[in-house]
Amino acid sequence: MKTDLPDAADVRAAAARIAGVAVRTPLLEFPALNARTGGRVFVKPEVLQRTGSFKFRGACNRLSQLSSAEAPGGIVAWSSGNHAQGVAAAAALRGLAACIVMPSDAPQLKVARTRGFGAEIVFYDRLKENREEIGRGLAAARGAIIVPPYDDPDIIAGQGTAALEIAEDASRLGVGLDAVLVPAGGGGLAAGTALAIGALLPDAKVYCVEPAQFDDHAQSLASGARIENPSGGHSICDALMAPLPGEVTFAINGPRLAGGLSVTDGEVEAAMRFAFEEMKLVVEPGGAVALAALLSGKHDARGAAVAIILSGGNVDAALFSRVLSAG
Repeated sequence: MKTDLPDAADVRAAAARIAGVAVRTPLLEFPALNARTGGRVFVKPEVLQRTGSFKFRGACNRLSQLSSAEAPGGIVAWSSGNHAQGVAAAAALRGLAACIVMPSDAPQLKVARTRGFGAEIVFYDRLKENREEIGRGLAAARGAIIVPPYDDPDIIAGQGTAALEIAEDASRLGVGLDAVLVPAGGGGLAAGTALAIGALLPDAKVYCVEPAQFDDHAQSLASGARIENPSGGHSICDALMAPLPGEVTFAINGPRLAGGLSVTDGEVEAAMRFAFEEMKLVVEPGGAVALAALLSGKHDARGAAVAIILSGGNVDAALFSRVLSAG
């Protein structure tokens, strides 16, 4: 693994590396969303990506450069579910064993899908245990390679391919984007987006969007240093509950992002309903935060051209049914 920060050239290299394996998701426009926001909104539905989230991009880029000889003990990763599935699927394609450290309260759909790709799962208590310590211990005992969820140059470059496609497709449409909104947990997707958009659409501003109780990026961007969320918080957005921006990701995001936005669980649920009813898309809570920022007015899109990433669609049926019925 490289230890220096990735750049736009690394994102382009990742795009070439994963072409034909990862799905090139479309850039969509919905009249109902434009009417609601007063602008032109372009939607990148990574819910249609392999494994149901953008996470497959980074995992595919990282593992495609790894041979079984380099990882005799396989792969170890930690994740609440989407990185878990991405790594498990990419490892299966490479013929590598995968062990994923997952929180005991992870959505059952994500647990089942991760197992379905052949990965071993080790559960932990997210309130009492440290997943990274558990993962590093497993890797050391097994002679395995660690594939972290965001603080890795190859992971970041792979995630950035989604934004590279946004920029390319917007240019083909003759649209100059004013802003790009992207969900943020550890910041890998935001960092890859900042690199790709900064190189191809330098006039577009990139904003990260987080759950209200997990707005560590917004606080960190405002202060200029990484700030950790207090423990004990909870959000419906299980995929975005990282307590602190990554060291590598914040080194990229700090000087490049235009700011951070936050949305409440209620605003997220309203966005999930809108996506289902008006866009015919199933979006998980963490994947809906950028849409929630637009619909709630946290970002004003009136008269502007804005792209958003719907980062994942892996939501348990019971939760999704409750959200839809609450509208």
